[in-house]
Amino acid sequence: METAAIVLAAGAGTRMKSKKPKVVHEVLGRPLVRWVVEAAKDAGADKVVAVVGHQREQVIPLVEGDALVAVQQQQRGTADAVLAAKEALGDFDGAVVVLSGDSPLIRPETIAEMVALREEHQAAVVVLTMELANPFGYGRIVRDGAGEVERIVEQKDATAEEAAITECNSGFYCFDAQALFEALAQVDSNNAQGEFYLTDVLGIARAAGRPVLAYKTDDAEQCLGVNSRGQLAQATKVMQRRINAQHMAGGVTMMDPDTVWIGPEVTIDPDVELLPNVMLMGATTIGEDSVVGPNTRLTDTRVGRGCVIDETVAIEAQIDDGATCGPRAYLRPAAHLCEGAKAGTHVEIKKSTIGKGSKVPHLSYIGDTTMGEGVNIGAGSITCNYDGANKWPTVIEDRAFIGSDTMMVAPVTIGEGALVGAGSTITKDVAPGALALGRAKQQQVEGWVAAHPIEKKK
Repeated sequence: METAAIVLAAGAGTRMKSKKPKVVHEVLGRPLVRWVVEAAKDAGADKVVAVVGHQREQVIPLVEGDALVAVQQQQRGTADAVLAAKEALGDFDGAVVVLSGDSPLIRPETIAEMVALREEHQAAVVVLTMELANPFGYGRIVRDGAGEVERIVEQKDATAEEAAITECNSGFYCFDAQALFEALAQVDSNNAQGEFYLTDVLGIARAAGRPVLAYKTDDAEQCLGVNSRGQLAQATKVMQRRINAQHMAGGVTMMDPDTVWIGPEVTIDPDVELLPNVMLMGATTIGEDSVVGPNTRLTDTRVGRGCVIDETVAIEAQIDDGATCGPRAYLRPAAHLCEGAKAGTHVEIKKSTIGKGSKVPHLSYIGDTTMGEGVNIGAGSITCNYDGANKWPTVIEDRAFIGSDTMMVAPVTIGEGALVGAGSTITKDVAPGALALGRAKQQQVEGWVAAHPIEKKK
């Protein structure tokens, strides 16, 4: 039987105290609503509908392409939100999973198990439930004398006896599509909040004689909804532990997993070592036998095999096999360290290729540069690539040697095997094999210090 998923993402999330809707806030670089859409897809959903409302212009770009979009014009409760998805589903006749767009920890396996349970028993609905020591704020699962699910009562509508129940509604459901939309037509807003509750569907379905089941999870963390900054941090920590455990099980070493943060799109080969205070985000990849950290942040960066990346920030960079970075290196977008190249201490590289075995060891800036193999850049050297209006290229050919404190004023080419003396300002091309000096003439005045004594202030 086909499965559709409805992701509820219309709420404002006022407790976030943010100009953004809550489902736009991120866990490890991925928006909350994207986590839920991805979980639905991974669980095998054939169709996904995202119901948006508050500040939907910020939410829609996050789900387009992976989900159909339905709009809840007014936020009148969860039943009204699900009903807003009816048109997008068309004549769909199968299992409909309803998911909360602010609950990023839901596991695809749990969604699939709910779908399988509903189909096995041909139930009208399966609700995911959990036991909580402190259930305040959650809807309570009310069972009849036979232990069957009778209804769900919201916190504000609960009697003292009902409020004492510790089995709670997670906000995740799997419905039979026909039973769902027939029941939604009967839901009213006669409750403490004046809203149309999706939970009322359970009582309606039961009254119609259809089975209503609960699937109790022993992993209540996956049901955590994010309604505040504190809960956002809590969800992020849970996801950090989950992702790190997967990588360690796959052969990655972490000296201190609590200080390593890895995004969901990152791929890491076995025998990589991650030292403390490492953050890997976006589509970053790390090749085997590389050591990353400490104090390193890589975003959308490709790292080859056998690299050492120490105290480095790299964004949209490529680091080939055996290259080394840091400590305190900064690789900006389109920086490319070829095999065995080095970007050393306090080095910044932007939109440049550092050739095989070439070295930029310390205190240098290289921008808009194409560098050949076996080049050595002396300390404090800079490619002066910006004239205030335009960026200009520098070319440094194979085996050139650039002395310390050299300014290379682009556009300029330094030929193969050329030598540039320390302290030079190079404004013209240097021929292959040539020595280039661009220093001001040194002058010396004998006896000047004795003739001009410095009077110290008391």
